[in-house]
Amino acid sequence: MEKSTFNIPKMDCAAEENLIRLQLEEMPAVVQLQFDLNQRELVVFHKGGISTIEQLLDELRLGSKRLKTEAAGDVIIEDTRQQRSVLWIVLLINAAFFFVEMTFGLLANSMGLVADSLDMLADALVYGISLLAVGAAVAKKKQIARLAGYFQMTLAIVGFVEVLRRFFGFAEVPVFQTMIMVSLFALLANGICLYLLQKSKSQEAHMQASMIFTSNDIIINTGVIVAGILVHWTHSSLPDLLIGLIVFLLVMRGARSILQLGKS
Repeated sequence: MEKSTFNIPKMDCAAEENLIRLQLEEMPAVVQLQFDLNQRELVVFHKGGISTIEQLLDELRLGSKRLKTEAAGDVIIEDTRQQRSVLWIVLLINAAFFFVEMTFGLLANSMGLVADSLDMLADALVYGISLLAVGAAVAKKKQIARLAGYFQMTLAIVGFVEVLRRFFGFAEVPVFQTMIMVSLFALLANGICLYLLQKSKSQEAHMQASMIFTSNDIIINTGVIVAGILVHWTHSSLPDLLIGLIVFLLVMRGARSILQLGKS
């Protein structure tokens, strides 16, 4: 058993981590991958095949450079059952709140809630891909990533166009009470998700990245609440359209990252 350490300067989020997983997990020689996104380092435990590993990493054009290869003892692989359980719970919570926020967003005429619902959907897709990262056929990972990315991008573009249409046309003032109440419940849901992820104490990069996504969601929920308050104070739809525009752009960026995972 050998242990090779790589510096990968362009590996700074879960997208690159999952991209590397898709690229290397097809190799029978690869036993385990360990990621450190903060240090931009990847440790590969493998049984030979170092030249092939280097070639596959070079194909990703992330600036990978092998730092060292040394003998490794027995590898302790983290139990994935707890990871799967936590990821399934947060996936179901996010999927449920996608429907809740989308429904009330349309009823309240709030693009902020609609956009936040798509962000919840985006997170559910990311958690689904994280579940695949814990174990699944590589070809299936790529196929699901492509479908999820295209679906998310399509919804984000439709929402973005709708925000522009309302901005340059006539937009009814959203029901601010609904914006605030639904966002408070979404904030509570994301708080529960973050607690469960932190409680798992997993050091796997895709689990750490899931915590970051959920933390960002809490900020977005707070933004929608603030927008609801501003809608009440100004009697204008502009605060709602602004937060909707920001979130739709974030969802589009996330969709691009997911699509990258589906590339061959």
